[in-house]
Amino acid sequence: MKYIRKSLTNVLVAVVGIILFAAIAVWQFYLFATFNNSPSVVGMQSGAHHLWWAIGVGLIACVASFFVFSVFLRYDEDNEMHITS
Repeated sequence: MKYIRKSLTNVLVAVVGIILFAAIAVWQFYLFATFNNSPSVVGMQSGAHHLWWAIGVGLIACVASFFVFSVFLRYDEDNEMHITS
């Protein structure tokens, strides 16, 4: 993990990816909440797959944001000052 650089490009790509996953999760939850029940054989659980997609993508966004931001909060050994006597 020593070779991970905290460059602006990496931060921007990570934040855009997390926002994209969060937007997909919100969109799937919107599709679940506004799903009209069609008079088909499928029945009342017709929109449940949108809910499961929203939960799955939301979990991916949360885990990814945890790992991305934990890299930036870790202890930086390169900035340690060595004092010898």
